[in-house]
Amino acid sequence: MSTLLAFDFGEARIGVAVGSTELGIPHPVCTIAAVDNDTRFARITALIAEWQPQQLVVGMPLSLDGEPTAMSKLARKFGQRLYGRFNLPVDYVDERLSSAAASNALDETGVRGRKQKTALDQVAAMQILQGWFDGAIMAAPPD
Repeated sequence: MSTLLAFDFGEARIGVAVGSTELGIPHPVCTIAAVDNDTRFARITALIAEWQPQQLVVGMPLSLDGEPTAMSKLARKFGQRLYGRFNLPVDYVDERLSSAAASNALDETGVRGRKQKTALDQVAAMQILQGWFDGAIMAAPPD
C-alpha cells in the first residue's frame, strides 16, 4: 500500500488531496493559498511529514486540444521542485476539465457559487488523483 499526495497547481492556490493505492479513493486535504514559494513549500513540507507519501501527483493543465499552455510549464516546474526538494517520484496527470468536474461535483452536494471557492481546488486535486488511480498518467510532461 502506498500513500499519494496530489496537487492542483495554481499561481494563487494549490489544492491538495490524499489517497492510498489500497483503496484508490482520493480525499481532500487543504488548499494552500500563498503566492510565495517559501510559504507554499513550508506547508507542503508539513503535509509530506504528516502523510508520509511514497508518490506525488501533479495535475498538468493542457488546452482542450491537448497542447501545452503557459500554465503547463509552471506545473512542470512545480513538479520538478517537488522532486528536487523531497526526492519523491512525481507523476503528471492530464487535468483538462478537472476544475469543471470539481465544480459540478460540488454543485451536486449543494455547494454553489462563492461557497465553492474554499473547496474547489481540493476537489480538483481529488479529480487529478482519481485520474492517477484510473491509470491516466502522462508518459512525460509536455514542454
